[in-house]
Amino acid sequence: MNDSRKKWDAVYSQKTGFPGAPTRVLAENAHLLPLAGDALEIACGRAGNAVLLAERGFNVRAWDISPVAIEQVNRYARERGLPLSGEARDIMEQPPEADSCDIIVIAHFLERALAPHLVAALRSGGLLFYQTFTRTRVTDAGPGNPEFRLADNELLALFAPLKLLVYREEGRMGTLDQGLRDEAMIVAQKL
Repeated sequence: MNDSRKKWDAVYSQKTGFPGAPTRVLAENAHLLPLAGDALEIACGRAGNAVLLAERGFNVRAWDISPVAIEQVNRYARERGLPLSGEARDIMEQPPEADSCDIIVIAHFLERALAPHLVAALRSGGLLFYQTFTRTRVTDAGPGNPEFRLADNELLALFAPLKLLVYREEGRMGTLDQGLRDEAMIVAQKL
């Protein structure tokens, strides 16, 4: 078992309250979702995004490196009869197949080499909802290692092949106790 899997298994063994809340990028922009389709949440953890999508009728796959998290996802989906299937999966070893998703959601996970695979995995018209931590920060939230944080405007560069629908990255401008701080979010569409 790799170190990352051990770390996240330990985290999810201690977590209570399932599912987690959907991430802000999806919750605030759910009005952009199509009426139906195949959705994927990557690095799903407590699967708040996957559950939101399944409750709206999407056929959802939820992937995480932690088998502990995935067992919780699958139990929750079975108990509620949701069209949601979890899989313990190392996304870098097994990225999504090309043209396999209408919706992809990722929150608080950054692996830059995955970006081209995500673009390829979206079907024509498909949407990417992505939110993660930035190097420009106001609080101590998120990872300490800057390699796991976005540079300014990096999400725009990583997903330049997609049509931009929503982008938000406020950095340290204005009133720092308001708005979206420590993170950037994007909603983009494959044409």
